[in-house]
Amino acid sequence: MKELLKKYENKQPEIVFHWKDQETEAEGWTVINSLRGGAAGGGTRMRKGLDMNEVLSLAKTMEVKFTVSGPAIGGAKSGINFDPNDPRKEEVLRRWYKAVSPLLKFYYGTGGDLNVDEIHDVIPMTEECGVWHPQEGVFNGHFKPTEAEKINRIGQLRHGVIKVIEDQKYSPDLSKKYTVADMLTGYGVAEAVKHYYHIYGGNIEGKRAIIQGFGNVGAAAAYYLTQLGAKVVGIIDISGGLISEKGFSMEEMTHLFLHKDKNKLNAASLIPFEEINEKIWSLPSEIFIPAAASRLVTEAQVTKMIASGLEVISPGANVPFADKEIFFGPIMEFADKKVSLLPDFISNCGIARVFAYLMESKVELPMKDSAIFEDTSTTIKKALEKTYQKNNSKKEICKTAFEIALNQLV
Repeated sequence: MKELLKKYENKQPEIVFHWKDQETEAEGWTVINSLRGGAAGGGTRMRKGLDMNEVLSLAKTMEVKFTVSGPAIGGAKSGINFDPNDPRKEEVLRRWYKAVSPLLKFYYGTGGDLNVDEIHDVIPMTEECGVWHPQEGVFNGHFKPTEAEKINRIGQLRHGVIKVIEDQKYSPDLSKKYTVADMLTGYGVAEAVKHYYHIYGGNIEGKRAIIQGFGNVGAAAAYYLTQLGAKVVGIIDISGGLISEKGFSMEEMTHLFLHKDKNKLNAASLIPFEEINEKIWSLPSEIFIPAAASRLVTEAQVTKMIASGLEVISPGANVPFADKEIFFGPIMEFADKKVSLLPDFISNCGIARVFAYLMESKVELPMKDSAIFEDTSTTIKKALEKTYQKNNSKKEICKTAFEIALNQLV
């Protein structure tokens, strides 16, 4: 696996598009790792301090993810080095999408990511540039559809990703009009834990969980884990944290979800960050969901959790460990050898999978929430079953899954 990984990491990306904004200090990159299958896909993020290496590592991560989620295309990513709180953010994004639109027409598909919203930013801004849909390049490069097929599938995509959830099984509050894009990735992260226990032995019910990050993914994962009978005992977020040793009830978890402050945990009794960061890692728990930013989780934190009974890690964030390597740095390898580490490209493939699902096949109308959500759950289940068939140990799950993926790419 290490040899395959080295080969994959060292391979130069096929295309690097570099942009410098003429009106601000913003700088952006689209990195296309490869045009496998004629196209590449990956979201657009914005943060201050971002560089091309971050975009490259995320493009390679996307390519691995597509081996699970489909379609069989190359990985790509766009990143803009700019402060997302700057009032000029919107105009910077508009100029960025104008510059990158030729790629989006023919072979690159994008979506939302960190500080860039799929529904409010990506879709309307790319449309203004004459792109039918942010995934149009994947249609044209990979699926090569007829005009009628393209119109039909783009219609499906437009409706499916922003579809308001109508089935109360998948929504904490139907009146709030949560969409598939809001909830699906966190749902997949929780389903990955359920499938892990079913395949490798055990039961999710009554298992205690720690959640890192309470944005879209972390909050949704916490909500669905509680629904599945797990007990969320601790939440740590940039704004502070909460501990409930008996576990938050469904009612309490729903309240926390509905009263988030945008992408942050919000509660009257928030424990300050420094204090929660001291306590939470030693809290007895079996499940850990790292769903904050990439590269945050340290070896010391993992060690404390192992000593407190940790069994399984299901990442909501890509590359959650504080390693400098693109994949499989020392902290990730340490965790994989000690506990059941589910690969991020399986556990958080939800939104990538929904794109593939809506592009690949004609979806039965009226579109049902259950069909979209269950398709993601089934995709995750099959990927974990495939990994189990190759290695039925609860250790080195991640290493095994990487081997399966890299054999398709190298």
